[in-house]
Amino acid sequence: MSFPRERPPRPAGSELSPREAAVLDAVDAPWLLNRLLELVAIPSLGGTAAESEAQHLVAGWLEELDTDVDRWAIDLTEAASAPDAPGQEVQRSEAWGVVGTLRGREGREGEDSGQPALVLCGHTDVVPAGDPTLWPGDPFSPRIEGGAVHGRGTCDMKGGLVAALAAVRALRSAGVRLVRPLAVHSVMGEEDGGLGTWATLRRGHRGDACIIPEPTAGAVMTAHAGALTFRLTLTGLAAHAANRHLGVSAVELFEHVHTALLALEAGRQPTDRSRFGNHPFPYGLSIGRLRAGEWASTVPDRLVAEGRFGVRLGEPVETARAEFESCVAAACATHPWLAQHPAQVEWVGGIYASSQMPTGSPLLPALQRAVTDAGGATPPERALSAGTDLRFYTGAGIPTLHHGPGDLRLAHGPGEQVPIEDLLLSARSLALLAMRTCGVA
Repeated sequence: MSFPRERPPRPAGSELSPREAAVLDAVDAPWLLNRLLELVAIPSLGGTAAESEAQHLVAGWLEELDTDVDRWAIDLTEAASAPDAPGQEVQRSEAWGVVGTLRGREGREGEDSGQPALVLCGHTDVVPAGDPTLWPGDPFSPRIEGGAVHGRGTCDMKGGLVAALAAVRALRSAGVRLVRPLAVHSVMGEEDGGLGTWATLRRGHRGDACIIPEPTAGAVMTAHAGALTFRLTLTGLAAHAANRHLGVSAVELFEHVHTALLALEAGRQPTDRSRFGNHPFPYGLSIGRLRAGEWASTVPDRLVAEGRFGVRLGEPVETARAEFESCVAAACATHPWLAQHPAQVEWVGGIYASSQMPTGSPLLPALQRAVTDAGGATPPERALSAGTDLRFYTGAGIPTLHHGPGDLRLAHGPGEQVPIEDLLLSARSLALLAMRTCGVA
């Protein structure tokens, strides 16, 4: 196993205190990599027992780091009925929240040292690996190869979470005592709505500012588009395949509606996409699951399509839903069968509103400076085309941004990986930012 042991030289003009330099040197690459390998080896798919197993593993690490750990069972009944609950796309029998807080010096023994000055938040759940034959190896048998850690969840976003833990460990190893607390929120359920972060904030855990080390490919994300999960049901007419002209194929009906939806998607994209790094579809539409028919020799009379519909920055969720529903209704009105048997639209699962950090927050330049002082290039400000947990924190009045190891373009696909250099830079940057935000005694 090989990995960078020396931190890169900091750019000319940057000034580090002796304690800051000591903390950068204290970031332990073997410790970080070993724990990432252990965490990735847990197939923590949403709705499985392994999802909770990963949370308990992180809780144990936070206890080893001498943080005050709050580990609690999330009330799933409340999560299913609360009006502000974010929705879920999988069934869960249990769910766990985990928060570790590194106490600040301001609190005396046995007393609360106040609200954390900084929160580092990461999720432990992952999406299914898909066709295993498309992977170069077992997606849940992580390996180090070519200067990167490979496996499902390495990039999205166990790598970022473990980098945050490595930052906490570096502070402890260097003997740094913070003036104000630093908190780590380890959450589950991010991939299907954000159950964990919603429950964490509902429990009362807050902070003055928050960093979510999702993969950002060297940029810093201060905003994100939203996303809504829909279910589209179309009803046709069954017939023997030898006489398909007597039936109405639900597959062909879907093709008609899908064409209209793709035109809607094209019309909702911004003219200037530079804030999204020239992403072609910042507000994308995607069909994730498609089910039709029951017999190969029968014209399919039913099709169910489930997918994701992007929400524009600043656009209310209700407005996005109305545009989608109007598009489907208009497409049905122009089709002889669908005019009499219109497609049904349901909104299911995760509800990701768009969100952005207020302009002028000092968190952005503070993070950019921490990255450059840790040896990285100044991260450009961008917006993310995916829905994330950032919306919960900004909605609670907590300035929040994304900056983390890896590239989102590798997330949810085969061959997911995260560069080791990105992991170490993230850990060092977060450690510096924590020192400067929380203060050093």
